[in-house]
Amino acid sequence: MTERDTAQPRNALSDYTVLVVDDDDVALESVLRSFKRHGVPCRSETAGDGREALDILRRRHGDKQVDTPVIVLLDLNMPNMDGFQFLEELRADAELKRTVVFILSTSSRDRDRSRAYDEHVAGYMVKSAVGPQFAQLAQFITKYATTQNLPTMAH
Repeated sequence: MTERDTAQPRNALSDYTVLVVDDDDVALESVLRSFKRHGVPCRSETAGDGREALDILRRRHGDKQVDTPVIVLLDLNMPNMDGFQFLEELRADAELKRTVVFILSTSSRDRDRSRAYDEHVAGYMVKSAVGPQFAQLAQFITKYATTQNLPTMAH
C-alpha cells in the first residue's frame, strides 16, 4: 500500500461549510452554539428559507457564499420556499443535485420523513423542546463528514 492508500479522507470537517436553512432564529443559534460547544470545526452559513439557500449555493446571493463542500441542515416548515420545495429544486439542478442534506424539523410525521428520504436526504432529525439532540447532530455530522469524500462546490 502506498501512503495515499492509507491517508485519511480528503475532507476534514474543517474543510466543510454547514449551511443551516431555518426561519427560526432561535433554532439557528442553537445549532451554531451546539457546534461550538461540541468542537465541530466546520464553517457555517445561514439562510432563512429555501430560496435564500439556493441563491447562496448558486453564488447569486449578494452577501453570503460557500466555496467549500457543503452539508445542508434543512428545516421543512418555512415561508416563501419550504424544505420540500427546496429539495425538489436542488435535486433538479445538475450542479447541486449531489448536495448532502440533513433534515432538522419539528415534524415527526412518517409522511414527511418518507417524503424527505425519497429526495435522498442523508438523515432526518426531529427538533425537540430541549437541546440534547444537537449534541447527537454535531457528532453525526462530524462522523459523516470525516468518512465521506464529498464533492466541492462547482465553480
